[in-house]
Amino acid sequence: MAVDPRGADVKRLLAEDPGGPVVMLNLLRFAEGGDESYREYARHLRETFLPRYGAEVVYAGVGSTVLVAEDGQSWDAVVVVRYPDRAAFGRMVADPEYQQVTRLRTAALSEAVLQATTPWR
Repeated sequence: MAVDPRGADVKRLLAEDPGGPVVMLNLLRFAEGGDESYREYARHLRETFLPRYGAEVVYAGVGSTVLVAEDGQSWDAVVVVRYPDRAAFGRMVADPEYQQVTRLRTAALSEAVLQATTPWR
């Protein structure tokens, strides 16, 4: 579940760049006992990688009451991160130091959605 910095998805993300900031939506479902591993991954992100690439957590929260969703579509947590541009996100996921801590994220999650968003105009 780690983002492959050489993968087609990152290449497509960069190729479709409309310019300007990108907000990444993270929908997270933890593996059993995975929340602690994810918290460690998040600490590395907050302390090292987000500042290094000019990014910031806009929102992080625990899933609560599901009002509209198909069965199985509830999430344990939601994290919204703003990057100055898509290139900054691409540089972060390609960073060898970052790649060392992605094992924490991979171990923590049973399922995830990572989706780039662009503002409505």
